[in-house]
Amino acid sequence: MHAANIPAHIGIIMDGNGRWAKKRNQLRTQGHLEGLSRAKKIVKAASDMGIRYVTLYVFSTENWKRTAEEVSFIMGLVKQYLRSELAFFRENSIRIRHAGDMETLPPDIAGEIRDVCAATAGFPGLSVILALNYGGRNELVRAVKRILREQAEAEQITEDSIGLHLDNPDVPDPDLIIRTAGEFRTSNFLLWEAAYAEYYISDKLWPDWTEEDLAEALRAYGNRDRRFGGVRQ
Repeated sequence: MHAANIPAHIGIIMDGNGRWAKKRNQLRTQGHLEGLSRAKKIVKAASDMGIRYVTLYVFSTENWKRTAEEVSFIMGLVKQYLRSELAFFRENSIRIRHAGDMETLPPDIAGEIRDVCAATAGFPGLSVILALNYGGRNELVRAVKRILREQAEAEQITEDSIGLHLDNPDVPDPDLIIRTAGEFRTSNFLLWEAAYAEYYISDKLWPDWTEEDLAEALRAYGNRDRRFGGVRQ
C-alpha cells in the first residue's frame, strides 16, 4: 500500500475467542490465551506497516457480567502480559496507553497499567491503547464530569470541550475499525471517536487472524472514498 493510504489509527474489536475454543472442545480460557498471542502478532505487523495508533478492545464495562472465573482469568492474563512483554515493547519502540475507567479496576491491575504506561511513555513508535474496563458511554459520562468539575456553566460544553476531556485527547480519531467473528455491532466501542471511521468486518475468529488479514483490511480501507459528510468535487 502507498503510505498515504495507511490509516493513522485503527481500532480492533477482537471477537470470537470463546467460539474459537468451543469449536475445538476447549475451555474459553484457552481461546483468550490464543487471542492474546494473536494480538501480539497483529501489533507487531501494525508497527511494521507504519500504523501510528492501535486501540485494542480488551475488556468492556459490560464484560463484568461474565462468570467470575472468566473475568479473573482475563485480568490475570492482562497482568501477566504487561509484566512479561516489556522487552517486546522496548525492542519495537511500542508505547502502551490506556482507555477506560481506571478507578473501578482492581488496584493491582490498575497499578500494572500505570507502571507499563510510565515505562513506555518515551517510546516513539506505535502507540497501543488498551481499552480495558472501557465503554464508549462510560467514557462520555466521565468526560462530561471532568468538564463540570472545571467549569460552572453546563452551557459551555461543546464538541471541542468533550473531545479534550476524553481518555486520550491527543490521539487522532480512528480511521478504521476492524471487527472479527462476523459481528456487525459497535459494542459501545469508541462511540465518540469513531463517528467517521470506516468499518471492516471479518468472518474469521480473532485467534485465527494473521498478518495477511490485517493487510487485506488495510487494502479494503485504501479503496474507500472518505468524504466526512461532504461531497467529492
